[in-house]
Amino acid sequence: MEDVVYLDNGATTRLDERVLEVMKPYLFDTYAVATSQFGYSLGIEAKDALDGARASIAAAMGAAPEEFIFTSGSTEASNLALKGVAMALAEKKDRHIITTRIEDFPVLYSARALEKQGLQVTYLDVDQYGRIDVDQLGGAITAQTILVSVQTANQEIGTVQDIGAVAQLCRERGVLFHTDAAHSFPRVPVDVGQQPIDLMTVTAHLIHGPKGVGGLYIREGTPLRKWMDGGFQEFNLRPGEENIPGAVGFAKAVELVTDEETARLQAMRDRLVERLLKVPYSQVNGHPTLRLPLNANISFRFVEGESILLHLDMRGFAVSTGSACFSRSLEASHVILGIGGNHERAHGSVRFTLGRFNQDKDIDAVADALTEVIARLRAISPLGKEA
Repeated sequence: MEDVVYLDNGATTRLDERVLEVMKPYLFDTYAVATSQFGYSLGIEAKDALDGARASIAAAMGAAPEEFIFTSGSTEASNLALKGVAMALAEKKDRHIITTRIEDFPVLYSARALEKQGLQVTYLDVDQYGRIDVDQLGGAITAQTILVSVQTANQEIGTVQDIGAVAQLCRERGVLFHTDAAHSFPRVPVDVGQQPIDLMTVTAHLIHGPKGVGGLYIREGTPLRKWMDGGFQEFNLRPGEENIPGAVGFAKAVELVTDEETARLQAMRDRLVERLLKVPYSQVNGHPTLRLPLNANISFRFVEGESILLHLDMRGFAVSTGSACFSRSLEASHVILGIGGNHERAHGSVRFTLGRFNQDKDIDAVADALTEVIARLRAISPLGKEA
């Protein structure tokens, strides 16, 4: 696997060894649960580690420690945000939620689940770049609206929303606002102390942290009811034994993200896009500049993304595609379709997402390989002639 050039860091990332090192003591030495704090010293040490990790991550987003809870990941966090608010405001008549058509599945499917329970849900359209119209959002808010959920950045095309404007509008209209920042935090700066965000989803595994741990920022006073039954952990909002090694690793992963590293990734991303757009009949999906610094999503006409992926895999490159054949639902990317793309564009889309362990040489290597792959596939493609 050392020969594999991994360019699917938007799916998950390799654990940083420095993260593993800070986790080890809480796997082998201080392995007690934090709820044992009133019984013996190991429990006290575990509780101190949990509190320290919580404070560190909260500080990185401008929150107070008691406003952040750990979860098993972004999926649980977003489920808790949407369903927890709906449960807390169950007595409100004709409850209404607003989200977008291109949200990641935890938000999208939570909204659909609530819709089946009788809540009204508005799915906002986005423009050709994946951005919402804030004025359209304002027009969709009604007296029954209890929550707006708009992602900070898209998981496939990388487009970044104007979350500050969305949050401010929601605050002015008296509506709670949640944002899924799993793919952006902490690379896209956010300060919940300055922006009126009420709930925010984050995760560790996309920033070279451990899998199985994420979190939810909950502004003090936000109505939220836990939706899983069990113990009283995480301020009685998330029952279950705390993942202390994961929490400590998450905090270290956040600490290791630097502006210098992000700038390096963006420079490599820009050079990759420049190279790939030299391939005839190619186009960038998402906003050309307002996008995640590590994301490049390109569609190539007359070829299938699945074929590109498999041929690149045989050459030692790992990427992802919006092709239906790589979706368990057998549907083309809802994001590409949501920005006005047709099925051909969705099927021919390839996402390249860079990470800490990518190097400059990877950019030229994958660009060279992909140029060759596209030429070969187009020569035999039933979709159209080679340009």
